[in-house]
Amino acid sequence: MPPPADIVKVAIEWPGAFPKLMEIDQKKPLSSIIKEVCDGWSLANHDQFALQHADSSNFYITEKNRNEIKNGAILRLTTSPAQNAQQLHERIQSSSMDAKLEALKDLANYSRDVTFAQEFINLDGISLLTQMVESGTERYQKLQKIMKPCFGDMLSFTLTAFVELMDHGIVSWDTFSVAFIKKIASYVNKFASDISILQRSLAILESMVLNSHDLYQKVAQEITIGQLIPHLQGTDQEIQTYTIAVINALFLKAPDDKRQEMANILAQKQLRSIILTHVIRAQRAINNEMAHQLYVLQVLTFNLLEDRMMTKMDPQDQAQRDIIFELRRIAFDAESEPNNSSGSMEKRKSMYTRDYKKLGFINHVNPAMDFTQTPPGMLALDNMLYFAKHHQDAYIRIVLENSSREDKHECPFGRSSIELTKMLCEILKVGELPSETCNDFHPMFFTHDRSFEEFFCICIQLLNKTWKEMRATSEDFNKVMQVVKEQIMRALTTKPSSLDQFKSKLQNLSYTEILKIRQSERMNQEDFQSRPILELKEKIQPEILELIKQQRLNRLVEGTCFRKLNSRRRQDKFWYCRLSPNHKVLHYGDLEESPQGEVPHDSLQDKLPVADIKAVVTGKDCPHMKEKGALKQNKEVLELAFSILYDSSGQLNFIAPDKHEYCVWTDGLNALLGKDMLSDLTRNDLDTLLSMEIKLRLLDLENIQIPDAPPPIPKEPSNYNFVYDCN
Repeated sequence: MPPPADIVKVAIEWPGAFPKLMEIDQKKPLSSIIKEVCDGWSLANHDQFALQHADSSNFYITEKNRNEIKNGAILRLTTSPAQNAQQLHERIQSSSMDAKLEALKDLANYSRDVTFAQEFINLDGISLLTQMVESGTERYQKLQKIMKPCFGDMLSFTLTAFVELMDHGIVSWDTFSVAFIKKIASYVNKFASDISILQRSLAILESMVLNSHDLYQKVAQEITIGQLIPHLQGTDQEIQTYTIAVINALFLKAPDDKRQEMANILAQKQLRSIILTHVIRAQRAINNEMAHQLYVLQVLTFNLLEDRMMTKMDPQDQAQRDIIFELRRIAFDAESEPNNSSGSMEKRKSMYTRDYKKLGFINHVNPAMDFTQTPPGMLALDNMLYFAKHHQDAYIRIVLENSSREDKHECPFGRSSIELTKMLCEILKVGELPSETCNDFHPMFFTHDRSFEEFFCICIQLLNKTWKEMRATSEDFNKVMQVVKEQIMRALTTKPSSLDQFKSKLQNLSYTEILKIRQSERMNQEDFQSRPILELKEKIQPEILELIKQQRLNRLVEGTCFRKLNSRRRQDKFWYCRLSPNHKVLHYGDLEESPQGEVPHDSLQDKLPVADIKAVVTGKDCPHMKEKGALKQNKEVLELAFSILYDSSGQLNFIAPDKHEYCVWTDGLNALLGKDMLSDLTRNDLDTLLSMEIKLRLLDLENIQIPDAPPPIPKEPSNYNFVYDCN
């Protein structure tokens, strides 16, 4: 007979004694269990003791986390968190360097436990650590020369403990002094060779900037881009990641009027080329966190275009009108410019109107009116001028080629440029905040200082080429734009490493090739609309939906690893959730690292009966999406968020790794609750499976006997002379 669910069999250690085997009743108060253990070893003052896991975590067991104890676990009887915090608080102030070093090492280890952290913070431990950092260099200036390794280790453990304590979110970041910030900033330069000190100093600076506006201003005064750049030129990818994270944080929190100034400094310091050389093209794989930071930098850089994108052209502004005149001058370079006599004014206006029509503007008389729509606003005009000046031959060829046509197949350069700029802004999500979970950076955008403009130049030439291939007229404008968008999106998915490679990918995606791809996809998704077929669909659909439901539930039984998002993303914490095989209980629990395969049920500490689930909510309705944070409200995270609500106020919050897992879990949970599965994935699966099933049922199998066993494999031929070698 299996033991009761509330009884857990464990071993408990105590230094100098043989471990005890015990059965812990999870219904009993933890204090009475600790008293029972202490009595067994004749230890008085049981309230000064606690239990902790004997594994590498050494986390204390509390009433909140006691359900994490598993059968066969090894526990340790130790001093209570309050007493341990008090002892370490005293030990780190020891006059003995060796004792102080050992105490700080223990503090760095214990600070990962939120139970201990709360007790140490209650003793004003954070203030003590900041004082040690502020006065540390002066106090041990002599020691630094004669005991440099000891001093470096001491500082490293102090900063590690500080980072771990702050990561629990118990103390506000707004409480730190300028002296502390100055000291941390100085470590970025002084300890460039000490990886651990440098790493923790960068992590502290990033958290300060992201979590406090006041601290952003103070950090921005103390740390310069020039001080950070050398750390990108090293070989340690983790240091490079932390460095880019600090740059991103400064970029993200900078006021609007300061961002362009910061971008100019980054350009002067050649940040892009340094990242390209030492990070993207380095002889090593880019890990997920580095990919995320590069993606954030890419988004923040493109977001600098938002101001121009949302700026309307002022038709009365002469400087802006001069840009349009310049476009006309470069394209046509009139040989016989009319003189300035009043008699030629009408002739000049007529000529300008004719030229603006050739340039493809909608408003021939006053083309400035074409740039009053936002987006793309003035950004479109900026792109056109860049193309005209930096790719002059291609610009002149496109304009003259289309202006000389008289068969209604001319491609309007002005209108095309405006719509293309708007499309590129949508593709690159200009103006949107970066996602917390996305790693989708494009190496080619790091290969040029004016990557967006170059991107436009390649795409406007593609648009002109596609227009000719489609033999389009002005009525086909939207169709051409749809094809061009498909060409660009398909080329981007291959992640070209340079703009030239992107260009060559587009060369292979001609209009003919797009038609072939579309035809192939259409054949695979062919939909029959005749009445008998629709009736057959209606009859088959419940079976298909049941099949999809079973697949979703089977995926929930396999389970998924979810990431816990916090203020410092590199400290990745994972948790796993899966459905029991009988579909009655959800098992979930924290993990030390991302698992390679399935996680067994018995290793997941917490349970939630499906019968207790009240509702499943998504997006903005989720409790964890109502919290305010710098990156919490962005669109991509909202699209991946869902929560299970149970009891009166209980909730289980999820952020799916990707859209597919989001659809699988929301479908599966809705199926468990007896609700409809409404995700895009379900609609696509239903269409695909219905199409396949109908095609199978419509096969002409009359008078064809289907064998029960597969046909035998024929013998190998006596020779292979019939094989044609293509090489």
